Parts: sequence; C-alpha cells; structure tokens
Amino acid sequence: MTGHVDDFAQWTGDLAAFWREWAAGDERPRVLAGHSMGGHLALRAVADGLVRPDALVLSAPMLGFLPGWLPTALQRAWADAMCRTGDPRRPAWKWSEKPGETPPNRAELLTHDGARYADELWWRETRPELAMGPGSWGWVAAALRSMAALAQPGKVEAVDCPVLLLAAEHDRLVSVPAIRRAAARLPNAELLVFGREARHELLRERDAVRDRALGAIDRFLERVAAS
Repeated sequence: MTGHVDDFAQWTGDLAAFWREWAAGDERPRVLAGHSMGGHLALRAVADGLVRPDALVLSAPMLGFLPGWLPTALQRAWADAMCRTGDPRRPAWKWSEKPGETPPNRAELLTHDGARYADELWWRETRPELAMGPGSWGWVAAALRSMAALAQPGKVEAVDCPVLLLAAEHDRLVSVPAIRRAAARLPNAELLVFGREARHELLRERDAVRDRALGAIDRFLERVAAS
C-alpha cells in the first residue's frame, strides 16, 4: 500500500500526454484543477510548460511539508540519507498498528464531515485496489526535489494563467505558509484561506466550507470566462 515514485516528472509526463490527447482540436477554454499532491503536480506541469490551461485551481496544494520550522535543506538531506541507507520504497511513516487498516484518527486530518469521510471508507472497502497508505522515502525525496524546482527564481512567476488557490489555515498535512508564498509569486493569483472550520479536504468538508469553496471556484471561473 506504500506510495512510491522515483521522480515526479513521471507523473507530470503522464499528465502532459493525457492533456495533449484530451485537448487536441478543441478550442474551448480548459481548466486544470488539482488537490494536495495533485495540486503540486498541476502547478509543476504548468510551470514546466508541459500543459497550458486557461485557468488553474489548486486546493490545498502540497507546496511544502510540515513541520514548517524544519529547513527544507535539512528535510532533503534526511530524505536522501534514508534512501541511501535502506530500500527507498519502504514507508516513510507509520500507517496503522494493523497492516492494511485505516488509522483510527485519520479523519481528524482531513475533514469535519463524518459522512463524507465514511464515503471514502466505503470506497476503500468496495475497491481495495484503490487504497493507498503512507508514501515511501523515495516519494518524500522526489517530492522535495520537485518543491525545490518550483522554488527556483522565475519558475512559478512564469505561470501567466489565472490561478485560484484554496487553503485551510490549520492544515496538518501541507504547509500553508508555502501556499501563501506561491500565491505571492504567481503573477495572476487569488488566494482564499479558511480558518479552524476547515481541514485539508476542503471539497469534502461540511457544507458551509464546501459550498464556500465551490462558490469561490464558480466565481473565479466566471471571471476567467468573461475576460
């Protein structure tokens, strides 16, 4: 169940191939949206010039790891050392006391909405092949290299399409300061940050949060379409 990749370019390359086929011959406006690691991959693909959407929507994008006080250089050095001293495919963090079972407190990281979290558990039981546990040390190292690539001067500044970023101030999975820094660097970005009412899964939160997030996305896309 461990999630592993040697290089995030494998995934952005997949996205680019899909995009070319999907968008071929279609002149209608196209929007690329991604959540968490998907948000990171979407931004990276656009910044690398692999895809050119008319607008970009990023929900709690993974642009920095926690804890935020630990310098990125030390995070990278530790991940690289762990890859050198053992199998890079081994889990980077503990998943559950019982292999294959979902940790009992996982919902506290994701959403206040018990019914929407239960829906995820239903899908895990119905389609067990879709379930995934912790990332590998190789995944951690690859993620940190990809984050470093986005941090290069001029990288995200070259993303000229309108970008909407959504974040939860008290997110316990991704760095909100990193999201704020990216929003400040993007030339055409809007940022909406939720408070304690929201956790990482903004689009699977209680209706008050989810409706506000979806409303912000709707209004953003209406402005893009009108421009």
